[in-house]
Amino acid sequence: QLPAGSLQLTLYQYKTCPFCSKVRAFLDYHGLPYEIVEVNPIMRREIKFSSYRKVPILLANAGSPLQLNDSSVIISAIKTYLISKRNSLEEIVSFYPPMKTVTEQGKEVFEYGNKYWLMLDEKETKRIYPVKEVRVEEMKWRKWADDWLVHLISPNVYRTPREALASFDYIVREGKFGAVEGFFAKYLGAVAMFFVSKRLKKRHQLRDDVREDLYEAVNEWVKAVGKHRLFMGGNQPNLADLAVYGVLRVMEGLEAFDDMMAHTKIQPWYQRMEEVIRKAAV
Repeated sequence: QLPAGSLQLTLYQYKTCPFCSKVRAFLDYHGLPYEIVEVNPIMRREIKFSSYRKVPILLANAGSPLQLNDSSVIISAIKTYLISKRNSLEEIVSFYPPMKTVTEQGKEVFEYGNKYWLMLDEKETKRIYPVKEVRVEEMKWRKWADDWLVHLISPNVYRTPREALASFDYIVREGKFGAVEGFFAKYLGAVAMFFVSKRLKKRHQLRDDVREDLYEAVNEWVKAVGKHRLFMGGNQPNLADLAVYGVLRVMEGLEAFDDMMAHTKIQPWYQRMEEVIRKAAV
């Protein structure tokens, strides 16, 4: 529990971005109030103050203003801050240093060290993770959500020209677009993303029917949670539950989401997640 107003948060996001959705799921579940700034994905004027040009960006003020980048760093740093009263948020963020790396395509990107770790002392760690395996499992599946599950979203929601158009209709409705800009974004974006999704399908070595990869991944998650736990975190969601839910939630209202619900075993877990986050946000 934090004193009222002790942590002021502003989230810069695209509503339909799975990484942004992960952060919202985390903040909502922990009952943390935050302001949202919807970023125009074409001009991105809202984040011109930042040299880091991706979303989500979280501006946090816990006595002094601080910018947090990368969804998993944001979640790990804020969770550490909620648990540990020893370090300032600034000190905690310093434990997640950005490291410049070059991708196979020759593009410079920032990676963040330790991003799936909570920076806790031994006593705090024991309280949150009674046995080592619980921590290992949570970290493994958070990483899986970032490294695999997230890459199944675009190929599935832009699978056909019709689905691509429906997805962009949703993106334009929910996003920050002017009327003319929205019209062009919807039609040109749908065509572009249909072809991008084909490239992503090839890059990630997905099957001809990308739904099969989505179904397999989702059922793998359900199997990992098991029949005897409500959530991977037990009676309450842990950071892996929140990450997987956040990623999958961006497909709501689209054909891929309905197909996933009909052809996998995810529905009971997903509905429990919806319910627990709805209660926490009240």
